[in-house]
Amino acid sequence: MDTEQIYQTVRARFDHAQAKKVLKEKYKAKMVFASHNGMWLAGPELISVLQCCFGELAIIQDLYHNPVKVNVANLLAESQQRWQEQMNAWLVEYSELEKQR
Repeated sequence: MDTEQIYQTVRARFDHAQAKKVLKEKYKAKMVFASHNGMWLAGPELISVLQCCFGELAIIQDLYHNPVKVNVANLLAESQQRWQEQMNAWLVEYSELEKQR
């Protein structure tokens, strides 16, 4: 294995790792949304908190740690929908990235 081939292999791996980080940041930013007078990050944490809430209304902290009164069912539906849409799109782009490797 010559030096140029080693260099190309290392460069390809570095580029792939960097592209994965960029994809993660891109889709994490797309999971932030405004609703019920608060800013939320759709994800397993928010979905779990909402599923643990009893009753129709609850007071929980938003992304900026502000207490917000929310309709649990509505926010849960919005959060799950955004999470699933973005995860599906992320998987498509990630699969394309893996093919290029």
